[in-house]
Amino acid sequence: MKNQIRKTKEPKGITLIALVITILVLIILAGVTLNVLTGENGIITKAVKAKEDTETKSAEEQ
Repeated sequence: MKNQIRKTKEPKGITLIALVITILVLIILAGVTLNVLTGENGIITKAVKAKEDTETKSAEEQ
């Protein structure tokens, strides 16, 4: 009777490997995001340049 009733082990959460892979992916995404924001051709650099251009053009009009 005991041989007939077998319980299979079901996973009880995430494994350490899955956790490490998830953390690595998040670190890579964070690095790419920082590069896009603050890089030489990044969003913040473009915004500062656009602000300077706008102020220059505004001063020329007055």
